[in-house]
Amino acid sequence: MIPKETLKEVIKSQREVLRQIGSGTPREEKVRIEDSFALVISGVRRCGKSTLLSQLLEKNKKGYYVNFEDPRLDGFELPDFSRLEEVFKEVYGDNGIYFFDEIQNVEKWEKFVRFLTDKKQKVVITGSNASLLSKELGTKLTGRHIQTELFPFSYKEFLSMTEEKPSVKSFDEYSQKGGFPEYLKKENPLILNELLSDVVIKDIAVRFGIKNTNMLNKLVLYLISNVGKEFSYNSLKKMFGVKSVQSIIDYVSYLEDAYLIFTVPCFSYSYKQQQINRKKVYSIDNGFSNHNSVSFSKDRGKMLENAVFLCLRRKWKDIFYFRDQKECDFIVKEKGRITQAMQACFELSDENRDREIRGLIAALKKFSLKEGIILTHNQEDNFVVEGKKIVVMPAWKYLYEN
Repeated sequence: MIPKETLKEVIKSQREVLRQIGSGTPREEKVRIEDSFALVISGVRRCGKSTLLSQLLEKNKKGYYVNFEDPRLDGFELPDFSRLEEVFKEVYGDNGIYFFDEIQNVEKWEKFVRFLTDKKQKVVITGSNASLLSKELGTKLTGRHIQTELFPFSYKEFLSMTEEKPSVKSFDEYSQKGGFPEYLKKENPLILNELLSDVVIKDIAVRFGIKNTNMLNKLVLYLISNVGKEFSYNSLKKMFGVKSVQSIIDYVSYLEDAYLIFTVPCFSYSYKQQQINRKKVYSIDNGFSNHNSVSFSKDRGKMLENAVFLCLRRKWKDIFYFRDQKECDFIVKEKGRITQAMQACFELSDENRDREIRGLIAALKKFSLKEGIILTHNQEDNFVVEGKKIVVMPAWKYLYEN
C-alpha cells in the first residue's frame, strides 16, 4: 500500500517533468480520445510515448497523469488505484482525462481501466510490450479499447524536428541517425546502446525468466544487423547453440513484442505455409541498428530497405515478401486482398535491373495489379513492361509523401 502523500508527491513531480519536456515535435499520429473507451498507445521504449501524452494533455487541458515506471511507485497494486483517484481529484478537480504511462508494470491494471470505461470516463494508456497489452486487452477490455502504435520519428517528423527540407541529403542523414527523439537531440550513441540493454534485460529477460542474457543479446544483434535477409528458426537454433527450436521461436517473439524487430513472412494463401516458410527480419530504427551493429551502416541498400519497411509498417500490419521463382520485396494486404507491390534497392543498375523488374512484374501478375513501385536512392523514371506500369522514384520522396 502506497500512502496518499507519496502518491500526491509523485503525480505533482511527474507533471512538472512533463511540463519541462514540453510538447516537442508534433506527431503524425492523429488520435481521438473517446469516452467509454481506453485509447491504447503501444511502442518501443523511448519512441516518444510520454511526449505524445504531454501533447494530448496540453491539448485537452484537464487531465490526470501518472508514469508507473517511477521507482517511487514500486509495489503499486490494484487497491492503490482508489487512493490514486482520490489524489487526482484533490489536486486537479473532477472530470479529468486519465493518462497512464507504462501501465503494464501494474498487475491487474486492466480491471481498474475497465472500471473507468464502464463509468464512461476517458482513458489513455501506454505500454512498451505489445504482447502483454494485447493479451490483457483481449480478456478484460473487449470492445472497450482503441489501439494505436507509436514508432520513432518518421522521415517527415525528422524533417520537422531538424527543420531540414526533403532531399536526398536529409534522407541520407535520416537513414544514418534514425528517429529516436532523444538520440536526435543529443546524438550520443550510448542512448541507443542503453535502450537495447533496457529492453533485453527489463522487458524480456526479467519478465520471462531468461538466464542466458548473453545469448539473447547475440540473437538480437544478429537480427538487427541482417535486415531484409531470410532466416529460419532451425538455422538460428544451430547458430546460437540453443537446445530447443521452441526457445528460439519464443525469443524472436519476445523481441518482436518489445518492438525491437519485425518479422515478415513469405506470402502464401495458406496461413500454415506462412508459418513454415522462412521469414525476413527488419529493425525498429536505422539509428538503433547503426549504433548497435558493426555491419549495418556499411550497406546503404539495407538502410534504405529498412527505412522503406518502417514507412510501410506505420500504415499497414499485413506486409509480406513474395517469391514465385522471382522475388518482390514488399506486398501489402488490405481488407483481405493484395493492393500494392514494391521493390527497394539502392540503385537500379545493369547488374540488377532485370532481377528487380522481373520480381515486381511477377507479383503484379500474381495479384492482378496494374502498377508497381521501385524505390531507389535518387532515381526517377516511369515505363511499361508487359502491360504493367513501373514507377521508379526516390525513397525520400515516397517517405515524405507517405
